[in-house]
Amino acid sequence: MVSFLLDDEHEDLRATVAGFARAVVAPVIGGFYERNEFPYEIVAKMAKLGLFGLPFPEEYGGMGGDYFAFCLALHELARVDSSVAITLEAAVSLGAMPIYRFGSDEQRSRWLPDLCQGDRIAAFGLTEPGGGSDIAGGMRTTARLEGGEWVIDGSKAFITNSGTSITSLVTALAITGRSGGRPEISAIIVPAGTPGLTVGPEYSKVGWCASDTRELAFSSCRVPGENLLGDQGRGYAQFLRTLDEGRVAIAALSAGLAAGCVDECLAYVSQRAAFGHRLGYYQGIQFKIADMEARAYGARLAWYDAAARLVAAEPFKKQAAIAKLTCSNAAMDNARDATQIFGGYGFMNEFPVARFYRDAKVLEIGEGTSEVQRMVIARELGIDGA
Repeated sequence: MVSFLLDDEHEDLRATVAGFARAVVAPVIGGFYERNEFPYEIVAKMAKLGLFGLPFPEEYGGMGGDYFAFCLALHELARVDSSVAITLEAAVSLGAMPIYRFGSDEQRSRWLPDLCQGDRIAAFGLTEPGGGSDIAGGMRTTARLEGGEWVIDGSKAFITNSGTSITSLVTALAITGRSGGRPEISAIIVPAGTPGLTVGPEYSKVGWCASDTRELAFSSCRVPGENLLGDQGRGYAQFLRTLDEGRVAIAALSAGLAAGCVDECLAYVSQRAAFGHRLGYYQGIQFKIADMEARAYGARLAWYDAAARLVAAEPFKKQAAIAKLTCSNAAMDNARDATQIFGGYGFMNEFPVARFYRDAKVLEIGEGTSEVQRMVIARELGIDGA
């Protein structure tokens, strides 16, 4: 019989992160958000809790957990705030995980210990100003071997964790040649501070305002030849695997935001009165929150299934796309309903639901748009448009 109940170890982790989010993140994150300030203090406390090393082996300083445990942490953090959740997600799933999955023993030993401890964080340089969903067709960044070094030229856009004072590296995808008329794409590790790498100013964003997101420019940026991550020409395949895993993580984060909207509304309708009754008295409000809870519940089951398949080393591409689509829809719908329930207060940034509303939209865009998820699902069903 299939069970979606957490075992004792995962439940203890969930409860610990939930308590941390309520006690440490909730009281102060609004200020960071309003100031568009990266919350170094919170990140340091997350590191001490071991969150950055959750899915990595102990030999690299990790916690020896699994990807499901990592997603649980994201879910509970996002119930309170998405900026800290996306900082963790990008640092682990996009930053450190490619090093672990595809790196050499030397690369793992060099980079992973600091990343697992959370002393440093990493970024993944994929999207470009002229290419989002069409990665291969829109990529213009190039890298050529010259004197035993990779010389990188180009730019990347919307790169999370790329400009903090604790950023250690960005793994950049670049065209390293042509094969059969198609671009040969490779992944190259570029340490922070490398000459020729310019980090742009922090974007002015609608949401995720306490996370770090910047544009990167490479101009004759030179790194050693051994900084190639995995085999030359395999960067595109690596990126597809990275995004499949990342979509499960974003699904968990999205489901957390959806659940957080329910949490906030339950507290609000028990206190706020209108026309002589608490808001929770009115059936219209009851039904709206019931729908929100149903969405959050279904979203959680979707990412649970995808993450369980990932951990079990079973095929999970379709389930990851379904989870990402389902959970991001739930987040957006719940954020809209929560804002409506709060009325005028829902439009005030001091209330968490206002942050949730601003943060929810990007979940339908980042790490594969909702349209891309539908394309993946259709393709996995055997519908290829031919």
